[in-house]
Amino acid sequence: MNVPAFDPLGALQTLVAQGVKFVVIGGIAGRLWGSPSVTNDLDICYARDPENLEALAGALSHLQARLRGAPEDVPFVLDAQTLGAGANFTFETDAGNLDCLALPAGTDGYEDLARSAELVELDGFSVHVVALDDLIRMKRSAGRPKDRIELEVLGALRDEIEAEEH
Repeated sequence: MNVPAFDPLGALQTLVAQGVKFVVIGGIAGRLWGSPSVTNDLDICYARDPENLEALAGALSHLQARLRGAPEDVPFVLDAQTLGAGANFTFETDAGNLDCLALPAGTDGYEDLARSAELVELDGFSVHVVALDDLIRMKRSAGRPKDRIELEVLGALRDEIEAEEH
């Protein structure tokens, strides 16, 4: 089994180049906020309007996205209609694992997170990254053991940031 190298910057560049409206969430967002935790996937929350579903389908096609964990003989058409019919998708791509979530735990989706997202410059391009308080809200709502552990780290980061601001 040949597992693609994890290249979150490459995946993000493709999403930006295709004009996808999204917010970086999950472990990569935590890393961008300063968390030392390691992740092996890129999580995004994407806008659900028809134009964005088309852009996302194009980006996923460019990344050679395949459903992660599904048998290869399961029929799956990667297009805007399919993305619109579902909400949360986990893909394996040429840039590694990519999770596309319409409704991350504890949120009302893209518009909810985009309001307070931070624009972050990464290697010559910019992406919106979920606000630290929203990331904490999502981790708290998900409640998995790994999320509870990360809550401690993110809470400490928030305390450090607040201390530096005063």
